[in-house]
Amino acid sequence: MSAKLWGGRFEKATAGIVDAFNASIAFDQRLFRQDIRGSIAHATMLGEQGIIPQADADRIVEGLRGILADAEAGRIQWRQDAEDIHMNVEALLTDRIGEAGKRLHTGRSRNDQVALDMRLYTMDACLEMKAGVEALCEALLQTAEAHLQTMMSGYTHLQKAQPITLAHHLMAYVQMFLRDRERFAQAHARAAVMPLGSGALAGTTYPLNRGRVAELLGFPAVTQNSLDGVSDRDFALDFLYAASVTMMHLSRFCEELCLWSSQEFSYVVMDDAYSTGSSIMPQKKNPDVAELVRGKTGRVYGDLQALLVTLKGLPLAYNKDMQEDKEALFDAHDTLSICLKVFTAMFETLTFRTERMERGAAEGFANATDAADYLVRHGLAFRDAHEVVGRLVAYCVKENKALLDLPLETLQTFSPAFEADVFEAISPQACVALRNLPGGPAPEAVKAAIAAAREALAS
Repeated sequence: MSAKLWGGRFEKATAGIVDAFNASIAFDQRLFRQDIRGSIAHATMLGEQGIIPQADADRIVEGLRGILADAEAGRIQWRQDAEDIHMNVEALLTDRIGEAGKRLHTGRSRNDQVALDMRLYTMDACLEMKAGVEALCEALLQTAEAHLQTMMSGYTHLQKAQPITLAHHLMAYVQMFLRDRERFAQAHARAAVMPLGSGALAGTTYPLNRGRVAELLGFPAVTQNSLDGVSDRDFALDFLYAASVTMMHLSRFCEELCLWSSQEFSYVVMDDAYSTGSSIMPQKKNPDVAELVRGKTGRVYGDLQALLVTLKGLPLAYNKDMQEDKEALFDAHDTLSICLKVFTAMFETLTFRTERMERGAAEGFANATDAADYLVRHGLAFRDAHEVVGRLVAYCVKENKALLDLPLETLQTFSPAFEADVFEAISPQACVALRNLPGGPAPEAVKAAIAAAREALAS
């Protein structure tokens, strides 16, 4: 006869290799907090409903709180022969309080139990990631406020395009991370639906008060279909997608910091505490932290893809395949958590070489569009102005000069519309200041964007 808690149907024990293959306690033990929280709420409701004696419910709750305290303190060794965290907690409870512990599972299946645990875990993870994104946004906002006047070149195709400010560039990432924050808030809302009471797939005949359990656990709603209640993992996919997009944004930023810290750009200097060296080249200072965050992005993408593929062919309701949801979720959570923390710390220690950035803004014809706009303001059609400045840039390339290096007389050979005020009009500072529209790079516009971002973070 099987010694398993579910072993009444079986006449012999499962093979050892099957026990090892089937067990999930090695990774799902990290759900112990969520599992015990759910069990305390379930037992409380069972007692209130008179489904089990109130004295037994009280003993169960007291026993579960003791297990939680011991688990938090690291005093529990989880048993592989108990398969998973649910069976471990129940077996440990029964060992401690006796027969009353066997009543805990009344009106409940491991199917709706694990669905509850996963939702609680995902809700906690969403709040943690949201806080991590907010901390990064605050670091970016503080740096942006300090660099409202720091000129640099904006790029398209990795070619110098138009002058902007460092503050404006950083605020682009703030916008990305604010969207990430919103995605985690949305994922939290979709996870916050209480599935307990769905049973294995068809609910239960016991008079459960699902609303009471939801209230005790802080859920605003309960699931509306028992089949879906146990088989839904969309909320986990929502988290994984939000994590993947956040990692993508971190990766893009890391790519720029890798470029900016190169000698060719020399826009930033990485702090020694967030750089590494070479075992053979003594001069090297490598941006390994940024590179590793960039590299771990693919890992989180893989977690999302793994769960999508796991779920794609599953019939209703619960299938053992769904045990594979946990490692993907846990890995993405762990990876994004450390990446947000280390990236924020790295960013806060960066040294920006503002003189190099400002010199770069004056080079590479980043003011060419403004020269064309100047001609438009002096009567030329834009297409004609575009052609004039294009020829002017070609001339400068041959002569190894910048637009601001040319005398007025030379400019007027390309168009008599050029006047003495052109040099002020196409300076990097003027190019930026004239773009004073919502979302633009002018300091006043960026100040407004910073204020709006702070308001969004406070909401």
